[in-house]
Amino acid sequence: MVTPTQPDAVPQPHADRMTPFAGHPIVAGITPSRPDLVIRTAAAWASSLGVAVHFAYADPSRYVVRELRGGSVQHSDLNPDAADDAWRERERQLRSRVAELVDPDLTWEFHYLAGRPDRALTHLARAVDAAALVVGTRTGRGSGWHELLDGAVGSHLAHHQHRPVLLVPLSVVDWKTPLP
Repeated sequence: MVTPTQPDAVPQPHADRMTPFAGHPIVAGITPSRPDLVIRTAAAWASSLGVAVHFAYADPSRYVVRELRGGSVQHSDLNPDAADDAWRERERQLRSRVAELVDPDLTWEFHYLAGRPDRALTHLARAVDAAALVVGTRTGRGSGWHELLDGAVGSHLAHHQHRPVLLVPLSVVDWKTPLP
């Protein structure tokens, strides 16, 4: 068993490791399919705290070539024969959607990341010294098999890094209706 005093022990969440909310940004993980509620929630929270928000999409079809300052990454397609630039259009659409939804006075950035969303968002949060993360979560019929099999990004974030995670419900289970 590894005890916290051993040199290779994993640092655990503790009050001494908390990043203060005041003056530290928020990282928000968004997706192309349903970003609006997560964008609005993160923007409202950041605005109420008077801090910036870093919106990010982690593309699982791409991998990190090089990590850059500020949490962004240089990335490439997993399939070397693909030469697909569709990611540029996704980035443009997401950046445009954020700009449409947030208050013009809010300070924000957008990062197009690569790889596993939980790891990519954790890297970004460390790089910008974020106080917390905001991600959407789905349950019930709309959640999809990949989320069931891979686990929810919010759950992975809550269990594998020390920052608080705000989960924004994107769909809910109607407890009156029996599940299949």
